[in-house]
Amino acid sequence: MEALLDQHRAMLTASLAGLTEEEARRSLVPSLTTLLGLVKHATFVERVWFDEAVTGHSRVEIGIPTTVDESFTLTPDDTIASITAAHLDACAASRAAVAHLGLDDKVSGNRRGPLPLSWIYLHVLRELAQHCGHADILREQVLASR
Repeated sequence: MEALLDQHRAMLTASLAGLTEEEARRSLVPSLTTLLGLVKHATFVERVWFDEAVTGHSRVEIGIPTTVDESFTLTPDDTIASITAAHLDACAASRAAVAHLGLDDKVSGNRRGPLPLSWIYLHVLRELAQHCGHADILREQVLASR
């Protein structure tokens, strides 16, 4: 499961490869979804599921947005390099946070109550796969407009 998760993490980050800052920020749909915003959101997902759910720390304590929509919002300081670095750091922290756990071990920091680590892996994998699909389409549109 970790290998699949890492593969999808890498695919999402790779969606930014070779793009300009403007292309990565380009809004092509009515929502807040941009290529750069997708990777920023994926960082939020890592923190929610492998920090909040595992440690029980609040989003405020972790330093992440309280809502999903906020996790897509880009600031002027957000760049391909900064968002990519934050995502890679979050993924490394996620791996470390669960390194001592088995797939059947339960974590209790999520609002749903205790969940097995396997559920979290599958949930995050599903979400990353969905966002990789979004990224493929957005990247195709960006590249076609060159």
